[in-house]
Amino acid sequence: MYHPACWIVFTATTALLFIPGVPVRSGDATFPKAMDNVTVRQGESATLRCTVDERVTRVAWLNRSTILYAGNDKWSIDNRVVILSNTNTQYSIKIHNVDVYDEGPYTCSVQTDNHPKTSRVHLIVQVPPQIINISSDITVNEGSSVTLMCLAFGRPEPTVTWRHLSGKGRGFVSEDEYLEISGITRDQSGEYECSAVNDVAAPDIRRVKVTVNYPPYISNAKNTGASVGQKGILRCEASAVPVAEFQWFKEETRLANGLDGVRIENKGRMSTLTFFNVSEKDYGNYTCVATNKLGNTNASIILYGPGAVHDSSNAASRALACLWLSGTLLAHFLIKF
Repeated sequence: MYHPACWIVFTATTALLFIPGVPVRSGDATFPKAMDNVTVRQGESATLRCTVDERVTRVAWLNRSTILYAGNDKWSIDNRVVILSNTNTQYSIKIHNVDVYDEGPYTCSVQTDNHPKTSRVHLIVQVPPQIINISSDITVNEGSSVTLMCLAFGRPEPTVTWRHLSGKGRGFVSEDEYLEISGITRDQSGEYECSAVNDVAAPDIRRVKVTVNYPPYISNAKNTGASVGQKGILRCEASAVPVAEFQWFKEETRLANGLDGVRIENKGRMSTLTFFNVSEKDYGNYTCVATNKLGNTNASIILYGPGAVHDSSNAASRALACLWLSGTLLAHFLIKF
């Protein structure tokens, strides 16, 4: 008669030496019979069952070289492992709060008529996708190259996808952990969404904000007519990142807020020059200058009276304004420095 401990060691050795990794049985090909592969999510409980019959005299569950249970006796020091049943028909255990290190082969070993028999089940642990490292928000100048990183973990290995959340909707970018943008443009600024997916649980989604700096561009500057004694408003709108600072000039003179009956008001992309009581001397050509750290631009805007015809697209008018502005800006910066 074998000592129980000796039988367990012998059975464990047999399982380790002769079982390649899929269910394997010795003697009766239909006995004992363990479950097929068991798949659970991380944090859930896994139940491992082994079908037996009245011929069985001793039973044990092993994990690799570790004995978990021998009959009703617990050998494992892991309090997550408990016995569920030990009957004439079934020998089963449960592992609570399963983690990735629990994954692998488990062996059901039985003794019948002094002949050990074994069967193996493979525990597969699935892990929801998790983004473990992602690029911080970034600010770059237009034309620069940008690399965004999004590293994710999960079982099975998650698929990582980058999308640009532009004003036109969610534009597909790439399926890779690294997103490379060469010569980035202002239209490519905004939020980029990284999504990690492996169908185990809901995707893990994180976002990175990319700010693209670019020099000012005046998008709206129209000539305006106003009668003497009435209010007249000249508007100048400029797109820029960072937001542009505005200056107004008439001929060689820089205008100041509150002087000569005019008010200059800057709000975001828009600058307005308001005349509360237009006089004949107010008529003429004005220049709006928009500046940020990356450069400056300007536009000529004409305040005209009733009956006058002015076309802001007139080439001669723009050429004269450009020549005048060059001299004005030069004089302005020479005085400043």
